[in-house]
Amino acid sequence: MESGAVRYGIIGVGMMGREHMVNLAHLRSEGATVTCVADPHPSSLEHALDLARSLHAPPPAVFPGHRQLLDSGLCDVVVVSSPNMTHFEILMDIINHHKPHHVLVEKPLCTTVEDCRKIVNATKRRPDILVQVGLEYRYMPPVSKLIDIVKSGILGHVKMVAIREHRFPFLVKVNNWNRFNVNTGGTLVEKCCHFFDLMRLFAAANPVRVMASGSIDVNHKDETYDGKVPDIIDNAFVIVEFDNGTRGMLDLCMFAEGSKNEQEISVVGDIGKGEAFVPESIVHVGLRAEGRAGVKIEKAEDARIKYDGLHHGSSYLEHLHFLSVIKGESIDAPAVSLMDGLLSVAIGVAAQLSIEKGRFITIQEILQC
Repeated sequence: MESGAVRYGIIGVGMMGREHMVNLAHLRSEGATVTCVADPHPSSLEHALDLARSLHAPPPAVFPGHRQLLDSGLCDVVVVSSPNMTHFEILMDIINHHKPHHVLVEKPLCTTVEDCRKIVNATKRRPDILVQVGLEYRYMPPVSKLIDIVKSGILGHVKMVAIREHRFPFLVKVNNWNRFNVNTGGTLVEKCCHFFDLMRLFAAANPVRVMASGSIDVNHKDETYDGKVPDIIDNAFVIVEFDNGTRGMLDLCMFAEGSKNEQEISVVGDIGKGEAFVPESIVHVGLRAEGRAGVKIEKAEDARIKYDGLHHGSSYLEHLHFLSVIKGESIDAPAVSLMDGLLSVAIGVAAQLSIEKGRFITIQEILQC
């Protein structure tokens, strides 16, 4: 696509869809404009129109469903920010539509590995479509800085990756869809695909097997929806082994609001150690030879960010990069590929199954499902 105005449609304008609207409004100078939105819930459409007015943006056309949006011809790029369990059907409709639409799909790509694989294979028939998966944690300034540090080799060969997320419970969503595994894929797919994606990046390897322990201990236990009690876990430990010998560990707790940082990421090589802290947005780097006294603390910032939003500027940078690829200003492919999306889901599915079965789960058996 030649540089110039790029028209966006947003499918699903709940909390995250509206967050995308704000990010794109801050990219008007780059040619981004939201021309249409789709959502089956009238209240969500009203909120989107109110938001457009507050942003002094032209009112987008509104549609009750994604097919009407695709048929309208009003957009070149589609952001899929609808509930997880709707991603597969929507993506297949986009891929099979006669008009090509580039796609940014929120994580997780799909809720099952089988559906992810079908999307990967279907997209191979559409070389005219660019698809990026919204694993935007890669773009958070402290995480991005740590990725660069690891790639520089200063830490040596990465041996261990430890990620801690201690945070608040899941937010309330439309019709409480995120309270049930059947809709989300499970907490370790819905939320933690971000961290499994980062583990793969830091390890520079692919997962082999997964062991997890987790449960629902505090959150949502007194909630009922149509007579059903939520089944999403609220805490877990997950160990991931990679094919180059690196090991990763996730420590998740969703009733830990009393934390200074929501995410703490540690990468240890045979020469040194790096750490990233969010939202403090600082990075620690230390070499074994220099000991504790030699640890350097650096602030992580990115001057390009015009809007911090819900994810510390990462969604803005995600859009900025994808837009440059769409406009042909960057020769890079989308930063997060469909295979990245598939494997982040596969690790989460393996972790959920490991909790259920009480044993290690190999990635191979998950990919063969």
